[in-house]
Amino acid sequence: MENPANKRKSRRFDCYVPVDGKEGAGFTYTKTVDLSRDGIGFVSQHPAKLNEKVAIELVLKPDTEPVLVVGEVKWVSRIPKSDQYRVGLTFADVIDGSLEDLDSALNTRFLHQEMKG
Repeated sequence: MENPANKRKSRRFDCYVPVDGKEGAGFTYTKTVDLSRDGIGFVSQHPAKLNEKVAIELVLKPDTEPVLVVGEVKWVSRIPKSDQYRVGLTFADVIDGSLEDLDSALNTRFLHQEMKG
């Protein structure tokens, strides 16, 4: 099986945070794994369907407006010996905000931390 990580267009940054989902929705118990300008990787108990569209609100910095994007599921892989799935999603459309906001947040938050580390 081909490693999905090999198809990355943009640099991904580790980002381990829980996701707030609508109560009862398929992505209620989800945790992000990584984030890039072009997509997001996460772990979920929900076996997402390929090409499924998912609305995502990214709060990039405290006290700023979130960026609202529509993502499309590109790959799903069951995590061995668990009831969870690793999901890769690309951002298909930006509804509110911009990819420049996302770039700025990634560069400020993650690249700055790497330089300090």
